[in-house]
Formats: sequence, C-alpha cells, structure tokens
Amino acid sequence: MKKRVLITGAAGFLGSHLCDKFILEGYEVIGMDNLITGDLKNIEHLFKNSDFEFYHHDVSKFVHVSGTLDYILHFASPASPIDYLKIPIQTLKVGSLGTHNLLGLAKEKNARILIASTSEVYGDPLVHPQTEEYYGNVNTIGPRGVYDEAKRFQESITMAYHRFHGIETRIARIFNTYGPRMRLNDGRVIPAFMGQALRGEDLTVFGDGSQTRSFCYVEDEIEGLYRLLLSDYSLPVNIGNPLEISILDFAEEIIKLTGTNQKIIFKPLPKDDPMQRQPDITKAKKILGWEPKISRAEGMKKTFDYFKSLTPEELLKSEHKDFSKHIIK
Repeated sequence: MKKRVLITGAAGFLGSHLCDKFILEGYEVIGMDNLITGDLKNIEHLFKNSDFEFYHHDVSKFVHVSGTLDYILHFASPASPIDYLKIPIQTLKVGSLGTHNLLGLAKEKNARILIASTSEVYGDPLVHPQTEEYYGNVNTIGPRGVYDEAKRFQESITMAYHRFHGIETRIARIFNTYGPRMRLNDGRVIPAFMGQALRGEDLTVFGDGSQTRSFCYVEDEIEGLYRLLLSDYSLPVNIGNPLEISILDFAEEIIKLTGTNQKIIFKPLPKDDPMQRQPDITKAKKILGWEPKISRAEGMKKTFDYFKSLTPEELLKSEHKDFSKHIIK
C-alpha cells in the first residue's frame, strides 16, 4: 500500500514542488489550496496522475479527508509581504485556525504533521547567524506582525499538540527560497529584481542595501523538508542556505546575470524589515545529513530562464493577484 500525504498550499510555490517530490517518491498525494495566492498552473501537470487528487478548500474551515493519512505538510499561507499585507486577516487565520484544524486532523488520522514555519519568527535578529535556540526580536503590532505572529503561534500550538496529545510533529523554519513557479513582483527580493530586469527597469533597493539575505534554491529546500518529515526530531530546524549576501551586492549580481545595464535606485526601508538573515544549519547537517548543494549562480540562472520562458499573459498573471473578493472588512 502506498502511503498517503496531504499537502496544503499545494498550488503555491513550495507546495507545488512538494507535490512533485512526493509523487516522485511513490506516495499518493492529496493537494489542498483555496487559490487565494496559489495557481493551478503550478500543479496542472499532475492532474492526470492517478496518485494525485486536488481539493479546493480553505483550511481555516473544518478539514475532512476520507481514508487514511500517513503525513500532513501544512504550507497554506501567504508568504510574501505584498500578499499578507493585503490579506492580513486571512494570514492570521490560516496560521491559527488552519493549523488547529490540521493538527486535529493529524490526531484523528494518527498522521505525522510537518508545519512550515519561517525565519521571520526571528524578526530583526539581534543574534547572527540565527540558531533555533534564538527567541527572536519581533514587533507584534507592526504591519509584518500578521505573518510573524501567525507563524510563532503556529509553532506554539504545534508543540502543545505534540506534548499534550502525543502527535508526531515536525517544524521547519524556512529561510529565503527561490526558483521556478515564484510570482513576479510578489514583494520578495528575487522575483522583484527579475521582474524589473525583464521589463528593463532600474532595480529598486530599499535602504542602503547593506541588509543581508541568504537564498536557498527550491530543489535543495524541498530535499531538506523531506528529510525533516522522515526524521525523528520534533523541535524546530532551520532549512536554508547559510551563504549570506547583501542586497546591494545581490542587485549587482542580477544585473550581471541578465546582461542588462539598469541602474540601482534606492528607496526608504520598509518598517521592521530585517537587517540580517542567515541560518545556522548545524542541526540540519547533524540530524538530517542535509545541506544545500546548488550554487546561487546555478540556481539563479535556472530561475531567470524560467521567468524568461513565460508568455506575456503568464507574466501579467504572475504580477497581479486580485484579493478583493477575499477581503474581510
């Protein structure tokens, strides 16, 4: 009998790659997404596969899945600043109510559940690089708090279910990840820069560009998540690439990669934007035997080739998402 896995946020960037991974590994995959930020195009290649089925559903509402479940991976959530600032209530609900519903489902099915947390739980860190033992420096009432606190609550309720109900839980703290199927102009660094490069616009750097990020290619990220799910470790684990670069240096890399001659322009730094972001992956190396293998140069070329391959219609669709029908006032 093949094992069955439920993946929420299945039509999103990471969710769709996870669907591919588990199909490849011989699982029966149930994808679930309400399509607020996800896109069926990311998983339409799986629709003819007999081991894949898709549920159009909002996990903030009661979740029911017939039959057995061995694993649940909870990746349903807006993940980019533009998205979660447009739909803050939904962001908080999917991190709280959605996580509660899926933990209840895991309890009912006796399934192991992996929660997609984020490096944003560290806020604007006072410790560098960030280890899993660092508690963070987060503004709970700032505009980014709707995402940061949703994820922090998500970790808390997951550990409560683990300790009180004995549920098998895994927590992945995901750092900046990139690759094919990202949406252009979703507020994250790489698609924003690449979208500007494709349109021949100057690249926008916020602040003076001295803030740092660490970028992990999606193939590496998915392998780390897969290993974490199958491990015996229940506490949070950083999954990301520890190779750090300043945003200004990264913008210059993008200009070189795209072969364009854009300028770099500077705008004020958004409120609570972290100045440093670098994972300490000692635990991932020791517990999972995992570390990134794909260089930034290789991964960025693959990502840029993906964006260049999109049609004008696909580019437009990836740039603009209408949340108006989902807004709760």
